Amino acid sequence: MLEKEDIVYEKTILIGLITQQQDEEKATEYLDELEFLAYTAGGEVLKRFVQKMEMPNPKTFIGSGKMDEVEEYVRENDIGTAIFDDELSPAQQKNIERILKCKIIDRTNLILDIFAQRAKTSYARTQVELAQYEYLLPRLAGMWTHLERQRGGIGMRGPGETEIETDRRIVRDRISLLKKKLAKIDRQMEVQRGNRGALVRVALVGYTNVGKSTLMNVISKSEVFAENKLFATLDTTVRKVVIGNLPFLLSDTVGFIRKLPTQLVESFKSTLDEVREADLLLHVVDISHPSFEDHIDSVNQILDEIGSSDKPVLMVFNKIDAFEPEIIESDDLVTEKTTAHYTLEEWKRTWMSRVSGDAIFISALNKENLEEFRKVVYQKVREIHITRFPYNNFLYPEIIE
Repeated sequence: MLEKEDIVYEKTILIGLITQQQDEEKATEYLDELEFLAYTAGGEVLKRFVQKMEMPNPKTFIGSGKMDEVEEYVRENDIGTAIFDDELSPAQQKNIERILKCKIIDRTNLILDIFAQRAKTSYARTQVELAQYEYLLPRLAGMWTHLERQRGGIGMRGPGETEIETDRRIVRDRISLLKKKLAKIDRQMEVQRGNRGALVRVALVGYTNVGKSTLMNVISKSEVFAENKLFATLDTTVRKVVIGNLPFLLSDTVGFIRKLPTQLVESFKSTLDEVREADLLLHVVDISHPSFEDHIDSVNQILDEIGSSDKPVLMVFNKIDAFEPEIIESDDLVTEKTTAHYTLEEWKRTWMSRVSGDAIFISALNKENLEEFRKVVYQKVREIHITRFPYNNFLYPEIIE
């Protein structure tokens, strides 16, 4: 293990594929994200292994030649964990563990591990535990050595099959118990949401680590945990906010991510109820990230999955202080200009001009352009409030100072 600033980091490697659906640029981008996930979980990435294949090897994910290369590196460098960029089947995981003789984790397992670290409340811990058990159930055969006897054959007959069935039953019972516990908490939360009165509800949504919690702290003057790591916030936080003299409820929700494990989408459905029941969504985007358009697509896809794609949305492009376009040197006649070279003003003239009035550019950290942001949010909330309570029109002027 490596030590940095008194923190012990696990020595890890990353393994990914270049396929027909995922070119080299996309594979590199996913591995960058996977490295950030590994760092968030407490890992130090020493090397990446990438192989070009039409499709993953059904037995070992990567080919035998590349696996030999990985095995040699793991052995020589005392690597404790190998992290794969895609979800591994139970059989793949078992085969790879046998070859590499180290801990094998896939992207799904890594995200679940980070969620388990970050879950603070009983509700969040229950949601994560449910997702972990649902991930674990089909993988029980490879989890403990005493289950090896299930393979049968000479000297292997006897209670082996009974043991794995017992373990499966224990896990299934635990899943059933957790689902009942969540259902009970869901009913309590539904009552709480119903008791909030008729205030307009606004929800912050967006990719993980785009600055939602920082923005929440700035505009609600509260202290929500914010950190430059993935999934810093798991528990939904709801605050009453007043802009001008207009009150509304603002909720900070769990960040989304590409290839989000289906188990998490299922177990966090209740947390996402804050999004479903919101009157207005503030879709926060890290415009300084080179793949922010992909992040927007990923968030929109999840919003569609939970039935919230038709809600009014204000696009909030955050981190303008960190935005830096790539520069083409004046004597460079080879490099073709791409979106990576766009300035902020050039970006605003692209598809963003079509959402003009429904998009705003800010820096929550440096508090840049926050006054304009507050005015736009006030106007949006006011429109919803006046529609709901027309007789309150005179209470809230169209423009706030």
